Amino acid sequence: MRESKNSLPERAVQLRAHHLLCTEFFKGYGYSDDFSVNMSEVISMLNSGDPEVTLTAGADVICRGCPHNKDGICDSQEKVRRYDLAVLELLGVYEGNTAVWSELKKSARERIIAAGKLSQICGDCQWFHICGK
Repeated sequence: MRESKNSLPERAVQLRAHHLLCTEFFKGYGYSDDFSVNMSEVISMLNSGDPEVTLTAGADVICRGCPHNKDGICDSQEKVRRYDLAVLELLGVYEGNTAVWSELKKSARERIIAAGKLSQICGDCQWFHICGK
């Protein structure tokens, strides 16, 4: 993705729908050091620029640093796609929809996190003990 002179992406950021939830609870550690650094950078970019985000159920900017990403496919693809589809459904949107980051983040907080629906989406995630507190 090319960056403009103000460091915001020139087109919408591709983001897995369930990563709306992951970004809320990220604590600075993860699958690998590369993953953690990339995740921190992505979250910083999203929060500092409020870019447009296109929701996907496939590999995204966060997956780029993940050791489970094998040529653009997650080695847990079935599970993470289930998470993505559940988030899309609860938000009432579709894969490919684009919105401003802050609006998506607010919607995920209200419709999923505050509504107590996190465990029904990703209760079997290895990181749920961090998020589900």
